[in-house]
Amino acid sequence: MELCKLVLLLLTVMTVAEAIWMELPTSGTKCLSEDIHSNVVVLADYSVIGDEEHAQANVVPTISVKVTSPFGNNLHHKENVTHGQFAFTTTEAGNYLACFWMDNHAPGAKAVTIGIDWKTGISAKDWESVARKDKIEGVELELVKLEGIVQAIHENLEYLKDREAVMREENEKTNARVAWLSIMSLGICIAAAVLQVFYLKNFFRKKKLI
Repeated sequence: MELCKLVLLLLTVMTVAEAIWMELPTSGTKCLSEDIHSNVVVLADYSVIGDEEHAQANVVPTISVKVTSPFGNNLHHKENVTHGQFAFTTTEAGNYLACFWMDNHAPGAKAVTIGIDWKTGISAKDWESVARKDKIEGVELELVKLEGIVQAIHENLEYLKDREAVMREENEKTNARVAWLSIMSLGICIAAAVLQVFYLKNFFRKKKLI
């Protein structure tokens, strides 16, 4: 019973946590980013949420959207839209960036609020299609979802382990370089001090001070 409650709570949190509301200023850009590993499905819907001021002015504000990969590849780009959707499967591991900005920069323009439903991995899967295809429902469907969630968590942990190993290797290389730089700096200081001593001894001898 407790396990079922935990599963339902986890599914609820995964569904709710992906909905984001963001206020977009009349000038400037606001971006969202997420660190995603490769071969992960990403699905997102976005739309301008109207308010009373824009409704009274009979104006529908439009926005522009650009989504880029960690290497700067353009995955989605739309201008002068009020809503849209983008979907892709990641081919690179790293931070995926979605940037939004308003198209109307006229004086007196008001900021707008946009709603973003960002889903990745198991959350982006169409469970209704899976249920129809495999002819499953109820508890059996929830168990299939749970299996997918566990698999996604396992893949994320493996990804984090790989990232940790890469970061540890980079730290070790950096520490080794710093150690060698310190040794070289110390050697240069000692050599400079020895040269200064010999130079001063020769100088004082020439001046017959010693």
